[in-house]
Amino acid sequence: MTIAPTPVPLRDLVDLTRTVAAEVRAGRHPVHFDADDRWSLRLSSDPYTDVWLISWTQEQSTELHDHAGSLGALTVVSGVVTERFWTGTSGLRERRLRGGRGIGFPVGHVHDVVNTQPEPAVTVHAYSPPLTAMGYYEVDGAGALRRVRTVLTDEPEPAR
Repeated sequence: MTIAPTPVPLRDLVDLTRTVAAEVRAGRHPVHFDADDRWSLRLSSDPYTDVWLISWTQEQSTELHDHAGSLGALTVVSGVVTERFWTGTSGLRERRLRGGRGIGFPVGHVHDVVNTQPEPAVTVHAYSPPLTAMGYYEVDGAGALRRVRTVLTDEPEPAR
């Protein structure tokens, strides 16, 4: 039996990001774009969940990271982002996420999200429990995943 770090099921986090993405598309939350850095805005926070709105211009990425002890979910509001994720057995894989697509990721999921397209992208992210740290990784010459640093943070855009 696996004990989750939160009473919020992963599917509920995905549903939450889809609901908030619809609110963003309806104009209920402002979105800004910054050509130099990803822009983010915390939309809500409680003891169990944080919800963030993030914008991406071309080639902006998160770096390969995890969310420490938090479950996560994201839904693409508009545009396209590419998720590169660590599988363990097959190394890094990638998938394109288009507007309307939502995904969830368990504790320990290591990924990088990037906008490779010329058009900006907007995503909604939710974490449960709220973020407290993020681990950053690289794939070494032997193809193994190696943690390079950990950042204590309560936001998905920690200072680099």
